[in-house]
Amino acid sequence: MPIIVNLDVMMARRKISLGELAERMNITPSNLSILKTGKAKAIRFSTMVSICRELDCQPGDILEYRPEEEENTYKESLK
Repeated sequence: MPIIVNLDVMMARRKISLGELAERMNITPSNLSILKTGKAKAIRFSTMVSICRELDCQPGDILEYRPEEEENTYKESLK
């Protein structure tokens, strides 16, 4: 999928764990994990608002568009 979720990057920058962020947002850690790992098919604006509020960031810090070809090249470079 050409949308990359950089939630783990922002969490690391803010030094916050998945459990702590989930608690602050009042959602389950498993639901937040689905988003963090890029397995989510959609995200509610209310969830994005909570993430941005808790991490003091912008939606563009969390979501990134990368064309399919670039994404495949990027994944190969990580191996």
